[in-house]
Amino acid sequence: MPDNIRPQPSALYRWSVLIFISLAMGGNYYIYDSINPLERIFIDHLGFSATQFGWLNASYSVAAVATLLIGGIIIDRIGTKKAITMFSFVCLLGAVLTASRGRAPVMIAGRTVLGLGAESMIVAVTTALAKWFKGKELSFAFGINLTIARLASVAADNSPTWANRVFYPQGPGGPASWQGPLLIAVGAGVLAVITAVIYWFLESHAEANYELGKASDIDKLEFRGIFRFNGSYWLVVGLCFTFYSAIFPFRTFAIDFFTNKILAAHGGISASEAIRVLAHEQAGFFNSLLPFSAMIATPLFGLLVDRVGKRAWFMMFGSLLLMPVYLMMAYSNISLLVPVSLMGIAFSLIPAVMWPSVAYIVDQSRLGTAYALMTLIQQIGFFLLNLLIGNANDYAHAGLENPGGYALGMWIFSVLGFVGMALAILLRVRETGPHAHGLETITTAKNGA
Repeated sequence: MPDNIRPQPSALYRWSVLIFISLAMGGNYYIYDSINPLERIFIDHLGFSATQFGWLNASYSVAAVATLLIGGIIIDRIGTKKAITMFSFVCLLGAVLTASRGRAPVMIAGRTVLGLGAESMIVAVTTALAKWFKGKELSFAFGINLTIARLASVAADNSPTWANRVFYPQGPGGPASWQGPLLIAVGAGVLAVITAVIYWFLESHAEANYELGKASDIDKLEFRGIFRFNGSYWLVVGLCFTFYSAIFPFRTFAIDFFTNKILAAHGGISASEAIRVLAHEQAGFFNSLLPFSAMIATPLFGLLVDRVGKRAWFMMFGSLLLMPVYLMMAYSNISLLVPVSLMGIAFSLIPAVMWPSVAYIVDQSRLGTAYALMTLIQQIGFFLLNLLIGNANDYAHAGLENPGGYALGMWIFSVLGFVGMALAILLRVRETGPHAHGLETITTAKNGA
């Protein structure tokens, strides 16, 4: 059948593609978040410091930065189906290495290998979504993708509850296991590989039978090329840096912070082992509210933005919600449900708007490179903040004996929130002026007209 009369893939086919690449990304997310409930176990049973624990994610970010320098080029050159599958194999290898031995150098090496594949895999998935859904509910598709992927983050945060026997093989009074939870992450890596391979077959079939968006000319990531991106793109990148640096490094340390905050209200260091286990489970639940709320609200926000536009305005609103939450947790006795809920709304809204906005700001031929560069700068923020907060907690002796020691880190996160708000305001000003790219005006209603 000639290319010019091939049909478009059906909606069912496109949504099937979305499900499988989202499941692959979910395996990636689970591996990354699988260490979140393990900080206190690593400190008490493996002799880690908070700084060493921070290095588990900081090393991931170093590797991600290194690979993202060429990740966009790799995706543009070999295509999304091969890139997603290749990077998922690398993620699985990182999970296996991390779970192999309970020594900091080995585990840091495993997280480094994970970083070599995980973020480039996310860029490949994002690029694939733009190819399959641009002009067809793109923001809604991004929202569904994040919903499925973040289900894995919810599962990881709540693993002390649903996998309690894996964490405490001898019961609540027995020693905790550091390796069992990491073996679950290996299983998530296997799932990522399987679903990535299924996506490979789906895309290959579509290329042979349907009119499918073809890869554009390859754009090399050169320094002079980087500076050809426009001002709106760089404002979105800056907002990405501040927003994600205030969310994901917080999640790295949040379960330990929440656990000790809960225990401080229930006897502190004199709390029984059973109460400590329960506090650990509750802390995992509170941390999981961020991805859980995003699972539900992100696609809805995406659908709303597709219909009404106003993308810069929505990013301003999300930044405003984030500004007070860290100081509320540090200095008030208000239920953790309140600040975590505010964070959850922001965590749902901003990504649903931010990532699809790049597809309107940047030319299609440079989209893979643009997403790779954006994710690279995001990972620099992860690296800096994971180390900074780990060192801040060690410096202030944060822990059950000194819950107030966490306040220094909360101030650092709060500063990021204020900077993010400033960047969102500047983006709104630019996108309502003569250099606008349609972030405030493009809607699906107009596209369908």
